[in-house]
Amino acid sequence: MNILLIGSGGREHAFAYKLTQSKQCDKLFVMPGNAGTSQVAINVPLNPLDFALVGKFCLDNEVQLIVVGPEEPLVKGMRDYFMADDHLKRIPFIGPDEQGAQLEGSKDFSKNFMQRYQIPTAAYRTFTFENIHEGIDYVKTHSLPVVLKADGLAAGKGVLICQTNDEAVAELEAMIKNQKFGAASSKVVVEAFLNGIELSVFVLTDGKHYKILPAAKDYKRIGEGDTGLNTGGMGAVSPVPFADDVFMKKVEERIVKPTISGLVQEGINYVGFVFIGLMNVNGDPWVIEYNCRMGDPETEVVLPRIESDFVDLMLAAGTGNLNQFDLQISNQTATTVMLVSEGYPGDYAKGYAITGFEHVHDSIVFHAGTKTTDDQQTVTNGGRVLAITSMGGSIKEAVAKSFANAERIQYQGKYYRRDIGYEFT
Repeated sequence: MNILLIGSGGREHAFAYKLTQSKQCDKLFVMPGNAGTSQVAINVPLNPLDFALVGKFCLDNEVQLIVVGPEEPLVKGMRDYFMADDHLKRIPFIGPDEQGAQLEGSKDFSKNFMQRYQIPTAAYRTFTFENIHEGIDYVKTHSLPVVLKADGLAAGKGVLICQTNDEAVAELEAMIKNQKFGAASSKVVVEAFLNGIELSVFVLTDGKHYKILPAAKDYKRIGEGDTGLNTGGMGAVSPVPFADDVFMKKVEERIVKPTISGLVQEGINYVGFVFIGLMNVNGDPWVIEYNCRMGDPETEVVLPRIESDFVDLMLAAGTGNLNQFDLQISNQTATTVMLVSEGYPGDYAKGYAITGFEHVHDSIVFHAGTKTTDDQQTVTNGGRVLAITSMGGSIKEAVAKSFANAERIQYQGKYYRRDIGYEFT
């Protein structure tokens, strides 16, 4: 069958890697893709946000399955567009409708949703320009630290953890009055800080049934020892050692079941992935956030551990038959180490030649921010450039392979954290 994958990052290269392993995949198109996806699929240089163009492409190329990687097309209603067309709606589509995508697209929506279905999350209040004076009074006396979240999509940068009340007041004003994160922060969720260890749990649903995929832990800070600025993710490990059967049973009963049940009750057409960002607080799971897609770089450690045919899995979700699917997960550990550009997550240069791919062994190299030049060179094209994923019997064994191969790849300004998985090794 012909498959269309939407996106251009490391997550999408990992999806392409898994989809093309299936005998069912005759032709995989990636829109727009990157230098890595071009090695296993056909890149399509079209704008995924032009839904009419995407729809025409699907019909012209007899696409029989659509998998959406990033959140923006979903938040902007890509599924809704396809479902409103008599021809396009026949194509199994992995990704929720616009309302379902609000779990990620609006922090206020997601917190209200959790409150309605008694899903454990931090106490919160929401403020806008109209009631900013109430907000200022609220954060002046709030317990510390206090968390401020831009309501809308802010490219992973809209969350601030304030250590003083004065800082919280200044940041709340900067977000709402000065549009620090653009329109995304015209509404701000202020919530209590949860003290614990973070992890990510991924659920695939066909709208009624669900399968829990491998859990993962990512490393967001740029500096070793979890210091410095937040990034999109500097590496990840799966499974997560503390997420044992007892903990995951709590996650399923307290969070996954009421989440899927709530979506059904509200008539939301949610077919696709639910990313649940969790905090383990003294052995109990609390929800920090939902996302309406897989995480990155967690995808690069979750997907390699799935042993079942990935196209079959996507079709089962897209056709409402997920309850009949036998999901097989590897017992091995997967780790990924992200190579980034010098200056990231601030300003950085692009276009540096990448060499050394031929020296990599015992790891998978997923391209995140790369492109191919006219003379067929692979060059840097983003802050996060490559994800080096390895499998092993333990985190220590797997991450050692990733570190070794990170040294074999070269480009100007290469940087990576040398302590991924440090608290477990």
